[in-house]
Amino acid sequence: MEQGDSVIEESDDLASDVVIIGAGPAGLTAAYELGRTGRRATVLESDDVVGGISRTVERDGWRFDIGGHRFFTKVAAVEDFWHEVLPDEDFMLRPRKSRIYYRGKFYDYPLKASNALSNLGVIEAVRCVASYVWARIRPPKRQDMYEGWLAARFGWRLYHHFFKTYTEKVWGHPPAEMPADWAAQRVKNLSLATAVVNALLPKRNQKDITSLIEEFQYPRLGPGMMWERCRDLVEEQGTKVMMNTRVARIRHSGGRALSVIAETEGASTEYHASAVISSMPINELVRAFDPPVDDDVRRAADDLYYRDFLTVALVVPDSAVPWDDNWIYIHDPTVKTMRIQNFGSWSPFLVKEGRNVLGLEYTVEVGDDDWDAPDAELIQRGAEELGRLGLLDPSQVETGYVVRMPKAYPYYDVDYAANVDRIRAWLAEHASNVFPIGRNGMHRYNNQDHSMYTAMLTVENLFGASHDVWSVNVEEEYHEINSRTTAPSGSAATGTGRDAPILPKKVQA
Repeated sequence: MEQGDSVIEESDDLASDVVIIGAGPAGLTAAYELGRTGRRATVLESDDVVGGISRTVERDGWRFDIGGHRFFTKVAAVEDFWHEVLPDEDFMLRPRKSRIYYRGKFYDYPLKASNALSNLGVIEAVRCVASYVWARIRPPKRQDMYEGWLAARFGWRLYHHFFKTYTEKVWGHPPAEMPADWAAQRVKNLSLATAVVNALLPKRNQKDITSLIEEFQYPRLGPGMMWERCRDLVEEQGTKVMMNTRVARIRHSGGRALSVIAETEGASTEYHASAVISSMPINELVRAFDPPVDDDVRRAADDLYYRDFLTVALVVPDSAVPWDDNWIYIHDPTVKTMRIQNFGSWSPFLVKEGRNVLGLEYTVEVGDDDWDAPDAELIQRGAEELGRLGLLDPSQVETGYVVRMPKAYPYYDVDYAANVDRIRAWLAEHASNVFPIGRNGMHRYNNQDHSMYTAMLTVENLFGASHDVWSVNVEEEYHEINSRTTAPSGSAATGTGRDAPILPKKVQA
């Protein structure tokens, strides 16, 4: 067969008839779980690095974790997987610590009102309490929105200090445009009045506001160590992992996908497919079908968007970083960075002796001024922002690196769920052997363990189980406690839920 100027060669390994798209946590987990059964697969990865956003980027011997990945889970199968892939000696047990940095002081995270009021000083503390009292007398009218919901529980001054700026940096929208459902989960059972009372009463009368892990596991060379080792293991099982390979088309007929056509270095290969497990962005999956999907399905796919991610990693003397937080949240509106990773606190093996690396994080969009800015400009700006924040003298920055990650986070607007449902309905009718998994594959607000678990359940479904993969990560509560749970027959494990914030529609240029 011919397509344009390239010749399409049919894969002669018909035993590898499960095609997995993507070599991130979800895709490689699916390949590994298939290998347990003796089944081989073909993994197609468009990038030259495995792990997706859970990769570890290496530059000149420095290692950078994109976003920071604490290894904890409430799903026993995921925990067991991690320790089957990596030996125990490759894991480090790290203390969990992250705080808010605001106006030169560190604040507890999750926010504790007593600590916040103490740091703000007597005068501002009085103003904040007065603002809270006024909000109780004259509550915000729109408590169905994120801004009004928070202001009603903290007062306007604390809201502006600790919620507004960071939310705008992360999601690109003011909280006044975001529904309150997400706030109700993220700040559950927390109010200024509750926190002040707890600060005054004996500890035996206090109640935990949230349940957060105090320690977490972490691969000594970063999360990419897990996925690089997993790639090696699935190749030993007989699965082929094809890097720099882009999916061009998915042939389908009679309600099923028949094959996947992928391009590697200009050459096209057609892989027969008894099943396709896909962690590629679901809108790109839809655009690949041949014949094309219906117009309304294509419109649904075109109406799904993503947030892109940029890290500016700055090398500094170890002595210049006196705090031991894994990361700090930046609520200062005068700088663009939203969070600063302290890579030496994640693992001393990510950095070099006598040096540390601070990773300034930005959510951006491919093609905007920040994404397209030269690396040198971004590095200089990052150093200046550290100086403006008072965290260190910009002259202490010895060198820097820029890591860009497109489509790091799905964008969850008011129509995303309906768009995903429309695509799912089309797949069920026209390509019933195509199974989306993972964060981008399902356009879901998933952590790494959620993504892995969707892959595990999908593989079990290939062998006759009937798990509802889409029920992973839908529960009302999500607390970072390390209790181990297993899935009842036909359903996902409990304790995995994490809601997405519902955002306004994107305004396209």
